[in-house]
Amino acid sequence: QVQLVESGGGLVQAGGSLRLSCAASGFAFTTYAMGWFRQAPGKEHDFVASINYNGGTTFYADSAKGRFTISRDNAKNTVYLQMNNLKPEDTAVYYCVASVVPGIFTATSRVNHWGQGTQVTVSS
Repeated sequence: QVQLVESGGGLVQAGGSLRLSCAASGFAFTTYAMGWFRQAPGKEHDFVASINYNGGTTFYADSAKGRFTISRDNAKNTVYLQMNNLKPEDTAVYYCVASVVPGIFTATSRVNHWGQGTQVTVSS
């Protein structure tokens, strides 16, 4: 079955860094676009970043531009989110997602598979 398993979340001080990883299995990872969404308490899922099937194209939310980097290793069926200069407003549960359409995306309607989420907490 499809599995997206996130890791790397935790508690960090403002200005710090975290690297999230997402190990994928159960589907043709190399043909899927991948992405990250986040959800803060009481809010909807917000788009963070996406990457096309071969890693050649990426797209970021304005809040992530210049601070976050999405990447993928198709040999390892893994997607990453490097987060630098973290701010308290980045506190949320971060979800790894997969889209069968191979190009970049921003909408939840494009998501076919969701991970279970990993908590990121940034203290001020």
